[in-house]
Formats: sequence, C-alpha cells, structure tokens
Amino acid sequence: MILILTILLALAIILIAIVKFDIHPFLALFVTAILYGLLSGMSGDLIIKSISEGFGGVLGSIGLLILLGVFLGTFLEKTGGAIVIAEKILDWIGHKSVTKAMLLCGYILSIPVFGDSTFIMMNPISKSLSLKSKVPYAATTIAVALGATASHSLVPPTPGPIATAGILEADLGMVIFWGLIISLITLIPSYYFIKKVAYKIPLEPQLAKIDTEKIEKKYPSAAKSFMPVVLPLLLIILASIAKYPSQPFGDGIFTTIITFVGSPVIALLLGVFLSFTLPTKFDHKLLSSSGWIGEAILIAAPVILITGAGGVFGKMLQNSGIADLVGEGLASASWGIFLPFLIAFSLKTAQGSSTVAMITTASIIAPLLGSLGMDSESMRVFAVLATGAGAIAISHANDSFFWAVTQLSGLKISQGNKTHSLGTIIMSFTAIGLIFLITKLFY
Repeated sequence: MILILTILLALAIILIAIVKFDIHPFLALFVTAILYGLLSGMSGDLIIKSISEGFGGVLGSIGLLILLGVFLGTFLEKTGGAIVIAEKILDWIGHKSVTKAMLLCGYILSIPVFGDSTFIMMNPISKSLSLKSKVPYAATTIAVALGATASHSLVPPTPGPIATAGILEADLGMVIFWGLIISLITLIPSYYFIKKVAYKIPLEPQLAKIDTEKIEKKYPSAAKSFMPVVLPLLLIILASIAKYPSQPFGDGIFTTIITFVGSPVIALLLGVFLSFTLPTKFDHKLLSSSGWIGEAILIAAPVILITGAGGVFGKMLQNSGIADLVGEGLASASWGIFLPFLIAFSLKTAQGSSTVAMITTASIIAPLLGSLGMDSESMRVFAVLATGAGAIAISHANDSFFWAVTQLSGLKISQGNKTHSLGTIIMSFTAIGLIFLITKLFY
C-alpha cells in the first residue's frame, strides 16, 4: 500500500512541477524518479542501476530513431517534400478524411513497426496534412498516436503480443485474426473521441525554421518525396516478415541482408540518405553543425533527453517491485477474462511499458489459466488479447511514447493527458468490452 501511495505521490509531483511550475519535463522526471527510489526504500546501488538501465535502455531502442526521424523530417519540411506528400495523400483520400487516414496509417504501420517509430516517421506528414487540409494538428497527432497504440498491443508481430501468446501457449494465427478484428473496432470510438476532443485543442504545427531567402523554389517530385519515407517502412516490414517463425524467405543470404537493412535504425538511416537528394542543389554545408543537420540535432536533443528521463522513471518503478506487488494483489481474485486485463492495466499505468506489462501479466496468469477457466485453446487466445487490451492504458507521464507524442507535436502535458491519455483509456475499455462480448457469444 505504501508503495502504491509513493507512486501516486511521484506522479503528482511530476505533473505539478511541469504543469503548474513550468519546470522542464526532463528535470521533473529525472529528479522525481530518484526521489521515488529513495522513498520506496531502494538501495543506492539499485537506484544507480535503474538510472543507467532506464536511460540507456530507452535511448538505445528509440533515441537514434528520434534523431534520424528528425533528420528526415527536417529535410522533408525544408525542401517542400512533406508538402508534396501531403498533397498526394489528400488527392487520394480527399480533404474531408484526413483524420481517418492518419488513424489508419498509424494503425497499419504499427503492426510491423514499433509505435514510437511509426509516430516519429508519420509526424512530418501529420504536420503538413494539418496545414494543407486545415484539420487541427492536435487531431492528426492523436489520430496517428492512437492508431499506433491499437495495433501495438493487440496485433502480432509486435513483440508484446507475440511474447504473451508464447507464454500462454496460444495459437498465434487466432491471436492475429481476433486481434485485427478487435483492434480495428476500437478505432471507431477513438475516431469520434478525436473529433469531439482533439479538434478543440489549439495547436499550431511547428515546422523547421526556413530561411525565406534560401527557401527551395522548386519542390521535389512526388516519387523523390515519398521514397525516404516509404523505403524504410518497406524494409522494416520485410524484415519483420523474414523473422517470422515459419521463415517465409528461408534462412539464406537474402534473409540475412533484409534482416540487417530492415532493422529500424539502418532502414531510417537509408531514408535519411535518400532525403539528401531532395534539395534542388545539394550543398555539403547542409550537413554541418550550422546547417540543417545541426538544426535538427538541436530540435531532437530535448525530445531524446525527456524520453530518456521517462525511461529512468519507468525502470525505477519496475525495480522497486511494483510488478510483484500489483500481480500478487490481483492474482488472488478470480475474475476470469478481466483478471489479465486488470493486471496489465495496472502494470502499464504504474510503470509505463506496454511490452513489460504484457510479459509480466502473462507470466503471472499462465499457471492460473485452469482455475480461471481459460485453459482451452480458444480462451488462451482471448487471455492474450485481454492482456493486450489492459496494456493499452494508461499512457501518461511514465510512458516514453507519451513524451514522444507531446514533445514532437508541441502538445502541453495537460493537453496530452486530455487527448492521448484519455484516448488510450477509451480504447482499452472498448477492447476488453468486445473481448468479453465475443467470449460470451461464441465461446
């Protein structure tokens, strides 16, 4: 109980420091994480270890992705390539369907790609589409974020659902089948939530600073504009397929190559190299510390640091024993399909990582499936999906994805809570409601 109260106190300190006193999120997160470690009784060595693992772990996984994504976005914005992409997408889907398009783009891309990566790559397009279509930028931002969230927790081959299915020995094909159906339906209330709430948030897209005297007079072609974005996505998707247990591409040299070039960092790096072809006349000074690359680093640095601080806070929570406490407290109750949901929901809310919440929950309930009446082949599938539904929410101050969404878009923390955080709650409860209904009607 004391540990739970300590967590609530830490979250309150973070939010008050940022929202009321305008303290930089990095400092608020980092200092509060250490304070939480001390109050929760962690040893000095474990606190230091949590700082190192939390910061290094998060930055090792998405720090370079953020930096490379900002590089790519800067070149797309400054050369007009993002505008070209926006115009083409609007030609295809129409000016009245931008929010739906962003929601579906985030959803589809986050099946083979991490949600963070999807948001980072889609953010420049989201900005441009917002400006071009006059749809509020907050709406396009939250549409991409919620779309990515839905498939990230419910549809393999993202790591969380695959690991959970493996631990619970569920049929992966059925997890994918029902996961697609349930996650797609969750987009419906999410869309109306965005229309109702996010549309009212005043947020202007902050494009890269453009020197009006040196602005590109001629936009790049549509093919050149799309290629830096499309190629990395295709490579990442192909690499994901290549890693599938059935080995559809075999285990030869092609698989080895596609696995390497399809890793998110390498794929995005290739995209950055392709973006260098976008300026009408390329000047190597663009790559200098005073050029576009230097400017992009200045833009990316605060985002990377804040994301890393969020990782420290999440790791501090994990190492304090919160997972064991929450798991033991809920495992004693026989709540059927709602048990994995509640455990995952509590863990996600407490420590920030959807993947950690799913894997921990699966490990807790695996030996309980028989007593819960979920040891049949079909119910194991829905135990996986209930776990994923719980791991959707609540995305807030201790979730690195929350900070990526708010910092890259410019949303205030309070606005992020009102839109992204609340949106994940709606999506999570919609998913578990559907799962309960399906199990009652068909199983």
